[in-house]
Amino acid sequence: MLIKRKSIEQAESSRRPARKPKYAPVTLSEQDGVRYLHFGTEWVQGAMRIRKPDWPELEYAQQMMAWMLFIEHPAAIAQLGLGTATLTKFCYRQFPQASVSAVELNPSVIAICESMFKLPPNDERLHVLEMDALDFVRDPVNEGAFDVLQCDLYDATARGPVLDTPEFYSDCNACLRPHGIMTVNLFGDHPSFAKNIKAMKFAFAHMICLPEVHDGNVVALCFRTRPVLDFEALAVRAAQIVDTTKLPAKSWVKGMQAAQ
Repeated sequence: MLIKRKSIEQAESSRRPARKPKYAPVTLSEQDGVRYLHFGTEWVQGAMRIRKPDWPELEYAQQMMAWMLFIEHPAAIAQLGLGTATLTKFCYRQFPQASVSAVELNPSVIAICESMFKLPPNDERLHVLEMDALDFVRDPVNEGAFDVLQCDLYDATARGPVLDTPEFYSDCNACLRPHGIMTVNLFGDHPSFAKNIKAMKFAFAHMICLPEVHDGNVVALCFRTRPVLDFEALAVRAAQIVDTTKLPAKSWVKGMQAAQ
């Protein structure tokens, strides 16, 4: 019996283990008491003030917590993209009643967060998962599982999210509970911005963008259920957040008012 060589090669290929994805090198820098994470370029992927390791140092990271205006006692929070574990650490410390999950594809990022960015070990509340964020949001186990999703998915160029389709954001929506909120880090002056905005408007009942911060980031709040925007009540809640966390929550309310 004759077998074409191409068929043999295909069979051999199917038996080979899948090729592992190649990642950009994980690099560090430090300046003025702040440690920065890079993926082999000058673009900053996250930061930690060494003397305040649980504090969200970058302004956009603080804005990623703007869901706190609407959800006071979350039971389950997830981050898509670990970065320097800024949001993971802050949520883990600030909400002791909540489970906190973080999804990161690159094992080197997880390792360096553990060794250089004070990421605590997994326990009954903290779950850092080495996996693709797309697989995570498509997993039926995660349907309706979270009060909050925080999406910060950037590659080495740091110019646009690596997952940005209507289908991806619809899967994120499905992971939220009825009154859940997703915050997303975008780059306001990049072509990907308009594409992401259109996709999120397709997938969510309502969306608000906070004002662009000095380094070009724009944080979007995506609501599974359209919220009632009572700005007087939000101002009261913002004052509580400032008192308990020192986060600049009053500026979030002003930014939301300006966006309406």
